[in-house]
Amino acid sequence: MNRLAHATSPYLQQHADNPVDWWEWGPEAFAEAERRGVPVLLSVGYAACHWCHVMAHESFEDAGLAEYLNERFVAVKVDREERPDVDAVYMEAVQAATGQGGWPMTVFLTPGKEPFYFGTYFPPRPRHGMPSFRQVLEGVDAAWRDRREEVGEVARRIRADLAERAAVYSAGAHNPPGEADLHQALVTLSRDFDQARGGFGGAPKFPPAMVLEFLLRHHARTGSEAALEMAVRTGEAMARGGIHDQLGGGFARYSVDAGWVVPHFEKMLYDNALLLRAYLHLWRATGSDLARRVALTTADFLLRELRTPEGAFASALDADSLDEETGQSAEGAYYVWEPGQLVDLLGPADAATAARLFTVTADGTFEHGTSVLQLLADPEDFAEYETIRARLAEARTARPAPARDDKVVAAWNGLAVAALAETGALLDRPDLVEAAERAADLLLAVHLTPDGRLLRTSRDGRAGANAGVLEDYADTAEGFLALYAVTGSPEWLQLAGGLLDTVLTHFTDEASGALYDTADDAEELIRRPQDPTDNATPSGWTAAAGALLTYAAYTGSDRHRTAAERALGVVGALAGRAPRFIGWGLAVAEALLDGPREVAVVGPDGDPATAALRRAALLGTAPGAVVAVGAPVEPGQSGEPGESEVPLLADRPLIGGAPAAYVCRHFACDAPTADPAVLAEKLGVAVE
Repeated sequence: MNRLAHATSPYLQQHADNPVDWWEWGPEAFAEAERRGVPVLLSVGYAACHWCHVMAHESFEDAGLAEYLNERFVAVKVDREERPDVDAVYMEAVQAATGQGGWPMTVFLTPGKEPFYFGTYFPPRPRHGMPSFRQVLEGVDAAWRDRREEVGEVARRIRADLAERAAVYSAGAHNPPGEADLHQALVTLSRDFDQARGGFGGAPKFPPAMVLEFLLRHHARTGSEAALEMAVRTGEAMARGGIHDQLGGGFARYSVDAGWVVPHFEKMLYDNALLLRAYLHLWRATGSDLARRVALTTADFLLRELRTPEGAFASALDADSLDEETGQSAEGAYYVWEPGQLVDLLGPADAATAARLFTVTADGTFEHGTSVLQLLADPEDFAEYETIRARLAEARTARPAPARDDKVVAAWNGLAVAALAETGALLDRPDLVEAAERAADLLLAVHLTPDGRLLRTSRDGRAGANAGVLEDYADTAEGFLALYAVTGSPEWLQLAGGLLDTVLTHFTDEASGALYDTADDAEELIRRPQDPTDNATPSGWTAAAGALLTYAAYTGSDRHRTAAERALGVVGALAGRAPRFIGWGLAVAEALLDGPREVAVVGPDGDPATAALRRAALLGTAPGAVVAVGAPVEPGQSGEPGESEVPLLADRPLIGGAPAAYVCRHFACDAPTADPAVLAEKLGVAVE
């Protein structure tokens, strides 16, 4: 009956057989509401959302409720991952009105797209102080028919409030954060730090990947032991907890408790890409074997379970899967264990060892006597541990697997490209670099249009219709810049530059330097989305600042560096007040204060001395350091050094005929060196 069967979003397709007469977001839906004189029900969710599935089953599959809804509303279904702009605008309204948000998000709109009533999940019957969904529909319908003027006034007031909020960010006029701002951010974070269990705040507890990057960079720049301790303790607590898949690698979306024990079991590409990079950098800073293992198993998870046939990476694995004992879909069924299952699989002796290693108890740590696997301490016998872990992992593959949302999101693939490229280079896994290049090739072939614009999503190699938002450009550029650092192929740098030029042209407020989440020629919503704070991923605003700063370091572009500095002004305003929600901006600010350091390695490709200098450069912990590697350019006829495709490599000759590395920052360069140990010392790391 509805129009979702041919959508590119798996989430929308999940609703294709509902009796609700769904429309996709678009002018046709609002024109229909205007024609009929009815309000719009906007329902926003995503494929891996547990409560989205619950509400769909309880309400949207109910024929009687659907009949009532279809008669009195135009129902619009949105995948928040395809349309983050729509999600952001109306989620801001929900949070402002109710003090909380989440998915599924339920918003009632006028035909002019103005919101006037909000909520998230509504049950099929009244419970826990919540009205039923049917009661909500009846109440909204009555208000629309009998108090239309009042509804219109509410909608106008909300729209004005959103515009006023937007003006705060557009004002700009802040300087980039300085030393005192970043120190205050560290002090504020230390107050929120959970000394007993790692992480920040209480339950539910989310993996703070962007804050970890800030802490590691702050330690590298200042030597702060407090910053390093918070990063190490949080990284270890997450790695040992149930939020980390102890058998298959990768991380769940968040922990429902403060101790990282019981996760919300959905596994998202963006979390795992960000945490892969964070654990790699934690290993780089400390040499931790645990951090190295986590990085590698997370990378393997990405390749094994999220890579699509076209070579990109799918968005998520569902939290729910079929419980074979009950025959019903249940959250976490794929991941949890009972003691008896261990005995049946491993025998009594190995089962006892497995239960001890992974904290599987008779009472259980999850529901119905089941336990989420943890690894609270390293095993004494690693060979025995690996054997047991492999047997459990193999047995688990026979269980019904969680569904996969296989749409490809440009931004999240950009994050994965960056993480896999760096991990492959530093941990000697060329297959990971190859996987990063293949995903980047898919973004070029499918998501990049002939006029240089990005499309946000694709599926099965077919691009969706939705325009890329700021995070798509910023994170894809970040991935291409990481690929350049690892491979030395200048086309990746050039492609990143093209994307960042689009950011400057279409996403930037020239007067203030503030950034918008949508382009200046994007669909007009009730306000233009704009938010510098991190959510589950780095904000597009600060991700763009980071990519602009890196590109400027490679090219010497004053335009790009100035844009990065102006964009970072908002970070100075938020650093001391809300550092948990501006982590990536703080990390970029650390790079700005440090330089960032610019490393040019010149030497023949394939020369072991060139490779040794490259490795020393990539192992450097200096915040945001950029690494360019290339063959020396032949001198011109006059004997002067030749020009390079990459400005950072220009005029960099060999030293005594040997490969050499040049380190510069703040418009000054150190003497070149051919010694990896000397280079490592310049970049804050000892040679292995």
